[in-house]
Amino acid sequence: MAKTIYSKRRNFLSARLIEARETTGLTQAQVAESGIISQTELSKIENGQRRVEFLLLLDLAELYSQKIEFFVPPKE
Repeated sequence: MAKTIYSKRRNFLSARLIEARETTGLTQAQVAESGIISQTELSKIENGQRRVEFLLLLDLAELYSQKIEFFVPPKE
């Protein structure tokens, strides 16, 4: 897989995670208080510096009241 495609997908996911969190009115600190992930790790994921594991994505989707499909980029 080309690096640019990977980067686009990671950027898409990061943007969707931020959008979902902000839509629910949660701060990174509040998400961290849920016990799902630390604020530091969430910040790194939202900034595209870290990968997100699928099980973590499922937990975040549930916390944000989003279907998992919301986080999947469209096919190019």
